[in-house]
Amino acid sequence: MLSECRHHPSVKKTETNRRNTWLRQTLSVSRKEAVASSAMTGICDNYLSAFAVSLRATLPQMGQLTALPQLAGAAFQLLSVWLCSHFRRRHAIVAGVTLQATAVLGMALVALLRPADGVAWLIGLAVVYHACANFVQPQWRSWMGSVVPARRRGAFFAGRTRLTMITSFTVFACGGALLGWFERFELAWLGFFLLFLVATVGRGMSAWQLHLMHDPDQHQVPGGATFVDTLGRVRESFRHRAFREYSLFFAAMQGAVGISGPFFSVYMLNDLGYSYWQYTGNIGVSILTQFFTLSTWGYICDRWGNRLVMVTSSCILPVLPALWLVSEDYYYLLGVQVMSGLAWGGFTLSTSNYLYDLRPARADFASYAAVQSSLSAIGVFFGALLGGYLASALPQLLALLPEGWQMEHSVVLIFATSSLLRVGIAAWFIPRSQELRVRHRPDLLKVVYRVARFTPGAGVVLDWLTVTRKSRPR
Repeated sequence: MLSECRHHPSVKKTETNRRNTWLRQTLSVSRKEAVASSAMTGICDNYLSAFAVSLRATLPQMGQLTALPQLAGAAFQLLSVWLCSHFRRRHAIVAGVTLQATAVLGMALVALLRPADGVAWLIGLAVVYHACANFVQPQWRSWMGSVVPARRRGAFFAGRTRLTMITSFTVFACGGALLGWFERFELAWLGFFLLFLVATVGRGMSAWQLHLMHDPDQHQVPGGATFVDTLGRVRESFRHRAFREYSLFFAAMQGAVGISGPFFSVYMLNDLGYSYWQYTGNIGVSILTQFFTLSTWGYICDRWGNRLVMVTSSCILPVLPALWLVSEDYYYLLGVQVMSGLAWGGFTLSTSNYLYDLRPARADFASYAAVQSSLSAIGVFFGALLGGYLASALPQLLALLPEGWQMEHSVVLIFATSSLLRVGIAAWFIPRSQELRVRHRPDLLKVVYRVARFTPGAGVVLDWLTVTRKSRPR
């Protein structure tokens, strides 16, 4: 009798209408959440280093500001699968986002109160910020994958990504204008306070909107892959030589970038004396170049292969830090940033495609992408630590140079080290790389590239969101 009621046409229609109602509401709220959360990322991911410089952070502290949050993020992204199996998914995400908003509020209070140990507070809050972001990310992917219908995923995520990109860049540009205006009155600290306050409000609104969204799968799906299963697949994949060499190459290159990445802000704001207007313009040129060239790089990857683009961009990346040593002219460095945007756009897209083609057959790409992201974060951690060590040893190292080799700007030695290591890493990998048989990758309506963040030294970071349709059991 109960079975007949469930299959009655009127009951089915009622269930369909109810599902359509919560689906429309959830997708609408998700778009609003994208705008709110982008207000936070557009500020925190780009002005954290500049804020540390304004707090008079030392060079070793700038290295720690990059290294420690990256390590925490890598650990929490891998632990998220296991930890969230004990909680309701939506509740875990809202709790993580709320804690992240609290960390950003702490940054605002550091800017307002300016305590003597403000840099140490900022580093601790940055660790919490990145740990929460990486804790939430895998669960958010799973949630969105279960909510958005397969036939609408491409259009929905493409539109949501555009909202994210536009909002992030707009907030980033307005933040530079705000800081530049307050800098004229020697009130940059007040500008940072207002920026982080806006970021806190944005993330707080994001947490509330996530709370309003519907989650059809309140608990983890039983019988799914466990954390141990994922590690087992990864361990098995590392027996594949091509995958192992690619993974080591990518993590090592990110580590070499991490050596110099934390110090670009120091070089621009302290050594070159850039205003916040000039600082924002310099970074913005690189970001815009990457945004507008991603589609072109995608066409080249599809037409001539990912290895060609990966090798070409890998040969350009080592040159970029060295170009900063040629001239201090502002417009020359804008040209360098255009070249940086071109190189990073090609490198990011080609390495993502290469990983997709390289993964073992019938493997879950999301798991390998998550592990690749964690390895990259670990590489950045060790690279930033090395950069911080070099920064602390700079006076002794500079004293060893001959009389005519003295440097006006001490961070130049860090840039040179990063450049040389990039050369060695590219020289090791390029002869070993191979042109893979291109798999049938889903088109734009099946795979959506999401811009996760953009940083001064490491370019745009893309996040893969696979939205292919899965066959359902009868």
